[in-house]
Amino acid sequence: MAAARWALVAVALAAAALATGASSALTPAAEAANEVLRAHQLPGGLLPAGIAAFRYDAATGAFEASLDAPCTARFQVGLRYNVSVSGVISPGQIADISGVSAQDLFMWFPVRDIKVDIPSSGVIYFNVGVVKKHFPLTAFDAPPPCTPDTPPLLIPHPQLLEEVDADGSVASQ
Repeated sequence: MAAARWALVAVALAAAALATGASSALTPAAEAANEVLRAHQLPGGLLPAGIAAFRYDAATGAFEASLDAPCTARFQVGLRYNVSVSGVISPGQIADISGVSAQDLFMWFPVRDIKVDIPSSGVIYFNVGVVKKHFPLTAFDAPPPCTPDTPPLLIPHPQLLEEVDADGSVASQ
């Protein structure tokens, strides 16, 4: 009986390891995004590993990354990615970002732009409107695994509707 339990635990751990490894593997689209980011003096890990599609217009710098589902990645800060992330890439920055939010304490703020002023400083800035947050560039070296956001599970409770008479008694059906 104990051997069967240990075998079940081993199988569960192996499945969890495989699932984790699969979600952190770079897709071809994530590799393309990583190359474009690095070509613009930005760390390759600003977008998650599981990008399903990546489009980039070299003439305008506009890009769009598509994910299978919204997800959250953890660095020194939480970053939440929508199904579609877009912006304009230029050397050392991404402007007009949509689809990315950063967590500060317990609140999420939309990221407006990301900038590396001086690459040798080793600092990257996230503008979230009310404040600019700075982090070490090395925290974003590799595309992070991204945990899919799941909506809270709402369990509907059936309601029994009864007719009530004027005197407050339940009417018979």
